[in-house]
Amino acid sequence: MNDIINVALPKGRLGEKVYDMFEAAGFPCPSIKEDSRKLIFESEGAGVRYFWVKPSDVAIYVERGAADIGVAGRDILLEYEPDVYELLDLETGKCRMCVAGKRDFRDNPGKTLKVATKFSNIAADYYGRQSRDIDIIKLSGSIEIAPILGLSDVIVDIVETGTTLKENDLVVLDTIVDISARLISNKVSFKFKNRSIEKISRALRDVVQDMQKQR
Repeated sequence: MNDIINVALPKGRLGEKVYDMFEAAGFPCPSIKEDSRKLIFESEGAGVRYFWVKPSDVAIYVERGAADIGVAGRDILLEYEPDVYELLDLETGKCRMCVAGKRDFRDNPGKTLKVATKFSNIAADYYGRQSRDIDIIKLSGSIEIAPILGLSDVIVDIVETGTTLKENDLVVLDTIVDISARLISNKVSFKFKNRSIEKISRALRDVVQDMQKQR
C-alpha cells in the first residue's frame, strides 16, 4: 500500500481538468468518470488513489499527510501558507487576484481604506508593502456587493473573466498576483515516496509543455 500515491483533487471544473492531465500523464483511473457519489477512487495499476475535496481544503489534506500530493490554486497557497512543497505550475485554472472598486473610486491616503475580502492575509500583505492603513472586512460570499452598499471602499478577490465586476459596475483597480493551479506535495511523503512523486511530477510537466505547444 505504501506504493500507492494519494492524490487530493479539487472538486469542480478545475478538478476535472486536472484529472484529465493526470490521465494524459499516464495515471488513469476510469472509475472517477463514472456518475456516482463516491469520493475516493483507486487505480492499483497506475499506483494512485484519487479523492475529491473542497478546493480550499486540498492544502490541508496534503500538509497533514492524508494526501501525498494534491492540486491547489496559488491563491490558497498564498492565503494560508501551508507547510508543503510546491512542485509544478500546471498552467491551468488561470485567473488574477485583484483590487476592484467603483469606477469613480479615488483613494484618499489620509483615511483608513476599508477592504472587503475572503483573502485577508493576501490583502494585508499587499497593502502592508505599501504601508497603507486598512480595515479588513472578512466576507465569505457576494464580495462585489460590499462597495456598492458602502460596506467597503474596495474589494480584493479573484477575477477570471471580469463579467461579474462589469455587471455590478465595478472595475479592476490593480492586479496583485496571477493565479494558477499548482501541484503540491507533503514534505514527509516527498522524502519517503520521492521516486513515485517525482515520476508523476515529471509526467505532468511533459503534459503542461505539450499543452503550451498546442496553444
